Amino acid sequence: MATIDGLPPLREVIRAHDLVARKQLGQNFLLDLNLTAKIARQAGDLSACDVLEVGPGPGGLTRGLLAEGARRVLAVEKDARCLPALAEVAAAYPGRLQVINGDALEVDALAHLTPPVRVVANLPYNVGTELLIRWLTPAQWPPFWESLTLMFQKEVAERIVAKPRSDHYGRLALLVQWRAEAKIVMHLPPEAFTPAPKVHSSVVHITRLAEPRFPADGAVLQRITAMAFNQRRKMLRSSLKGLGPDIEEKLVAAGIEPTARAEEISLERFCALARLIAE
Repeated sequence: MATIDGLPPLREVIRAHDLVARKQLGQNFLLDLNLTAKIARQAGDLSACDVLEVGPGPGGLTRGLLAEGARRVLAVEKDARCLPALAEVAAAYPGRLQVINGDALEVDALAHLTPPVRVVANLPYNVGTELLIRWLTPAQWPPFWESLTLMFQKEVAERIVAKPRSDHYGRLALLVQWRAEAKIVMHLPPEAFTPAPKVHSSVVHITRLAEPRFPADGAVLQRITAMAFNQRRKMLRSSLKGLGPDIEEKLVAAGIEPTARAEEISLERFCALARLIAE
């Protein structure tokens, strides 16, 4: 990879710019450019797409995306220490990399992107799940993105693709699978990163659906699933009693046994319940 873009290896970049990863920013740098290129390829053909990257750090995945042909990359980086290293990447790919120094939870990335858009990122551990939920719950569907190719802690990735009655099944699986297809496409060991985290990581590829799998009001579905999975081991008639005195009747009407627990209920049944509650 370094011979493709003429830039130094990432270890040299980190040393030159004194980029010690900061735990409070959820930073774990991926230094193997062969791996970053492989992650970029999981997003598919990027030659006709703008790519949103969050938390590029010293630019390892950024270089992979550009070398693999991304039309344009918008990189949002909170840590100003990384900006000189990213400027070197931008100079090697004139007109194809824009860097914004800011918090991805606050930056209006859409103002800088031209559709079609794909999101590819080694997300900082401390904001990864929150960003994913925001991308999955826009005011209107379909969202601005066509696909999300994201690295998470392995446990989070397993929660995204989990099925009912499995250990990892919960609200995150429901929110993703209601409107998208999700699959784990790569696993990475701790030693692939600097510093090495205490957990394994996985890359998840999420492709949006044109319409949700089952009709439901998004806000109601989010509320129901939050209540249901906040008390996983309770019977649903207990965990959802705050939704009204007739919750048992609505559970039965949705095809759900009131004594069942949240982890036993399919997405289809939760959506049926959301429709009844929204009436």
